[in-house]
Amino acid sequence: MPFTVENLQHSLHGLRQGQHSCCNKNNDPMPSILTTLRRRAKAAHRNLRGAAMAARALASTDHPLLAHIIPVRRCNLACTYCNEFDDFSNPVPVEEMFLRIDQLGALGTSVVTISGGEPLLHPELDDIIRRIRSNGMIAGLITNGYLLVAERIQRLNRAGLEWLQISIDNVNPDEVSKKSLKVLDKKLQLLAQHADFHVNINSVVGSGIAHPQDALVIGRRAINLGFSSTIGIIHDGSGQLQPLGEEERKIYHEMKSMEKRSFTRVNAFQDNIAQGLPNHWRCRAGARYLYICEDGLVHYCSQQRGYPGVPLATYTRDDLRREYRAEKSCAPHCTVSCVHQVSIFDSWRAPQQAVPAAAGAGANGLIQIK
Repeated sequence: MPFTVENLQHSLHGLRQGQHSCCNKNNDPMPSILTTLRRRAKAAHRNLRGAAMAARALASTDHPLLAHIIPVRRCNLACTYCNEFDDFSNPVPVEEMFLRIDQLGALGTSVVTISGGEPLLHPELDDIIRRIRSNGMIAGLITNGYLLVAERIQRLNRAGLEWLQISIDNVNPDEVSKKSLKVLDKKLQLLAQHADFHVNINSVVGSGIAHPQDALVIGRRAINLGFSSTIGIIHDGSGQLQPLGEEERKIYHEMKSMEKRSFTRVNAFQDNIAQGLPNHWRCRAGARYLYICEDGLVHYCSQQRGYPGVPLATYTRDDLRREYRAEKSCAPHCTVSCVHQVSIFDSWRAPQQAVPAAAGAGANGLIQIK
């Protein structure tokens, strides 16, 4: 429903009549009208900021568009396909996280997404979000959702979180993943009631997923609750392509047709992955996209840790410019869509080549992506 004066008057009339909340067709508790109006105002503000950042991205190539930062590597789950967690690491001290966030701000970063591990395990996560916002950057969070309760969601609201993503892998938990709709549906209902931030639910198809049709159930549930829905393709341990089978491709394309509300829709890249085809693109990892691990090192992405392996504290615009020009041999069969999404801003300019990398990138000082 468009946000017009007439709709506002209608909403206020309903509020006066005591309609403080409602239910959708599944009888799920839904937010109050005041909450809905507040969310629309916040969404409009996010959209304006996003448009300004997009214009800045087109005007200048000298700043990162997106950074993923890891405040804790530990996770409360152990999904068998995941190579981004452990069960023992301590949280990064909040003072160190502040220094890293301030450095991202100094580099002109547009968006910072907090990931893990499971970031909700960090005891000062709210302060980390506030620090991102105080640097003028958009604050996002990727979580498995298990630790969300109403009070925790409201704290995220107060901290200034702007978007959140949960990946749900199946309808019922199995030996591969416990991130199931059966377990998480109550958490989704809580988000629908309380979250002021945008919520995206990502489902997956590909190797290791026993019931690919579950993605459709998850996507429809997300949309019914008022969230956006996306689908990803599971990659191998180095972020490389694993082609889909016939049934998986059908489900993938049906899910893509549901993604009209998605904020991360880049069709051609994922479509080629689904068909097992390479993508010919200029990966700007290390420049437009940064992955900062729990040790404070900059990597190309979560699947190419070790390159360039330079401390964020000493990362400069010269590093950004070098990696912007550096060709990555892993790019054709990459499935890490977030890197592709930020790289499309520069797909039409600055051809890349093999150039000397920073110290730690390889024994001979050249880019060595395997």
